[in-house]
Amino acid sequence: MPLITTETGKKVHVLEDGRKLITVIPGDGIGPECVEATLKVLEAAKAPLAYEIREAGASVFKKGIASGVPQETIESIRKTRVALKGPLETPVGYGEKSANVTLRKLFETYANVRPVREFPNVPTPYSGRGIDLVVVRENVEDLYAGIEHMQTPSVAQTLKLISWKGSEKIARFAFELARAEGRKKVHCATKSNIMKLAEGTLKRAFEKVAQEYPEIEAAHIIVDNAAHQLVKRPEQFEVIVTTNMNGDILSDLTSGLIGGLGFAPSANIGNEVAIFEAVHGSAPKYAGKNVINPTAVLLSAVMMLRYLEEFATADLIENALLYTLEEGRVLTGDVVGYDRGAKTTEYTEAIIQNLGKTPKRAQVRGYKPFRLPQVDGAIAPIVPRSRRVVGVDVFVESDLLPEALGKALEDLAAGTSFRLKMISNRGTQVYPPTGGLTDLVDHYRCRFLYTGEGEAKDPEILDLVSRVASRFRWMHLEKLQEFDGEPGFTKAQGED
Repeated sequence: MPLITTETGKKVHVLEDGRKLITVIPGDGIGPECVEATLKVLEAAKAPLAYEIREAGASVFKKGIASGVPQETIESIRKTRVALKGPLETPVGYGEKSANVTLRKLFETYANVRPVREFPNVPTPYSGRGIDLVVVRENVEDLYAGIEHMQTPSVAQTLKLISWKGSEKIARFAFELARAEGRKKVHCATKSNIMKLAEGTLKRAFEKVAQEYPEIEAAHIIVDNAAHQLVKRPEQFEVIVTTNMNGDILSDLTSGLIGGLGFAPSANIGNEVAIFEAVHGSAPKYAGKNVINPTAVLLSAVMMLRYLEEFATADLIENALLYTLEEGRVLTGDVVGYDRGAKTTEYTEAIIQNLGKTPKRAQVRGYKPFRLPQVDGAIAPIVPRSRRVVGVDVFVESDLLPEALGKALEDLAAGTSFRLKMISNRGTQVYPPTGGLTDLVDHYRCRFLYTGEGEAKDPEILDLVSRVASRFRWMHLEKLQEFDGEPGFTKAQGED
């Protein structure tokens, strides 16, 4: 049962009879019904697949496994490298982490791919507009790194970590996807006008990578404008690549444009493993009622088949699904109302009966093999020619007013090679005063610049911090660094 690497870089476990082995996780709530319906369609379409059924989610949390993912499931995915899963619940009151996020992070599935398209007989305010786009969301860093601290009893901090490596991978992924799907334009949506370093990293990586794909139009857009334009004129977009939090929000918005989460599939793809799942959750109130729409999970399986380069089977199933919707005789409750909608099993059987049929109006996009992007594996992909520590930000907890705090810190820094440049509160300079009116909290950033020769050394910084600590409670330090003469830090609002 060899694990092979395809010409496009994907890892696939192929059995002796030619079938491709995948891990199937039925999931929680409506998950088992959706997955069962999907497996029936795959079987009827004679998809060349074999399955290992494994568990994750609520049943695993109840066994005391804090991650929600047992070792047997991890080992199965390590073997098969491809998983199809139903939605997983993170129960309230036990379990520490989301099992969904655990799976994504364990296997470095750095690209979250969420396509949306207009479906026949699924009425929305945008019907007839021809919506057909993909959100490509960076999937493992940004705020979802989950690094948080209470800095004072009333002020919390979350670290937003965005790397050049992660940004380059997701940007290249977006262009490779556009090329494979015959799409002509990629938008990069960031908030780099405000977070010039973090969100700006993706913008800069995107612009660099875009030069390697001259046949594809590349455009940057501020993410709030992207949301505005998606509601105003969504048909202008083909591929949107963005950071983790932005992608989470925008992809849910786009699913709302085409009929809701019941029609929203997704893939989590890395260089080693790919996990396919619906965007929707476990919806426990509908579980076991045979009324749920399995389309999102079924389309996730179609995405999986294309990843496995089983294009004919994928097209066969998608055409049958579109034909069923276009015919309009068997529609689920989320489309026509649960009082008269088709049962899950009826809808599934209708799709199976329509295998081999082609819709008259709705078209299946042409797909080519998708090539996984290969990027530099170096831990430090950027090596500056020069770097220098030019100061330090010391974060302190204090209930003093800014002027009193500033005078005290200036006295404490006297005799050192540092001078207090400014103090900010929630990002706004409050000392020296600028004339603004700021509602203060007990969390101050105190910026000290180095006045000595060369760069600030650690013993000097620690001496300064020791002096500050003799009077104030500090909780966080950030060295102020220059790389190749450019500052690696931003200014406070109002700082000169």
